[in-house]
Amino acid sequence: MDTDNLTASDIAKKIISGERLTSSDNLNFLLTTPLDELQEGAALIQKNFHGNHIDLCTIINGKSGHCSEDCKYCAQSARHKTGIDEYDFLSVNEILAAGLANEKAGVNRFSVVTVGRALSGESFEKAIESYKVLRSKLKIGLCASHGILSAEQLRRLKDIGITNYHHNIETSRRYFPYICTSHTFDDRIKTIKAAQSVGLNVCSGGIIGMGETWQDRIDMAFELAALKINSIPVNILNPIKGTPLENLKPPESVDVLRTVAIFRYINPSANIRLAAGRKFLPDKGASALTHGASATITGNMLNTSGNTINDDLKLLRQLGLTNAEP
Repeated sequence: MDTDNLTASDIAKKIISGERLTSSDNLNFLLTTPLDELQEGAALIQKNFHGNHIDLCTIINGKSGHCSEDCKYCAQSARHKTGIDEYDFLSVNEILAAGLANEKAGVNRFSVVTVGRALSGESFEKAIESYKVLRSKLKIGLCASHGILSAEQLRRLKDIGITNYHHNIETSRRYFPYICTSHTFDDRIKTIKAAQSVGLNVCSGGIIGMGETWQDRIDMAFELAALKINSIPVNILNPIKGTPLENLKPPESVDVLRTVAIFRYINPSANIRLAAGRKFLPDKGASALTHGASATITGNMLNTSGNTINDDLKLLRQLGLTNAEP
């Protein structure tokens, strides 16, 4: 797309008409346009592709601690001393109770998240049994996040009613080795493609504020676009004592809002999803939800928004938005 001499609004209208930004375009406007102008363009794109709909999802931490991986941001790595709660895979009844409560509260989907390189063996079988029960009792969408799984494991999840698999790429390909060395960026890409190959939708995004550059954020957005990801969580780093990133400061809210807008321009039809660290945004994330973000994690099951489901439903009504399915 030729972006020279165009305003952010002009570029937004070109995107709505079917054109797409590429990594070889002049993308300076993403960083030099005043934030309010960039957000207005993002709002136009969001309105075109998502109307006034905001997708609400909740998560439960199904297994905590003892992770073998060395991701520098993560409190659950066994290589870091963070003092978190550690437990094996939750019982079916515990997971079902959480799912039923979230469905009753009015969310669109519910996900079980587990720590570790990959869920396997007895823990994976427990997950399968839990999902069978969840699918028989719940009407809302079911998602799963269990690390680097094989195509066969992913197929089993799909066959019992899981619709979405969550697997973040975390950052750009260039910056990934600075954040994790116990597995590779390509390991994550392989899992994403395996999930897509068995018919699962993929939810994949990353974390901002880990020391990456603006170019890394833009590269991550294009990587997700190339993968055709339809749900992109944007997490804000919450520096945790005991991790290698404990002394970093969370990014400024204006930088988070610009990042959300950038992701909307590069991934116009995807759900850009506010995730962990939303509490660092002013107005409970309202500006983001009306200027690029068409989804959010809600509730307080994990390190998410800091908002309850009722808080977010009330906020949506105030903003003229809804999570009601079309």
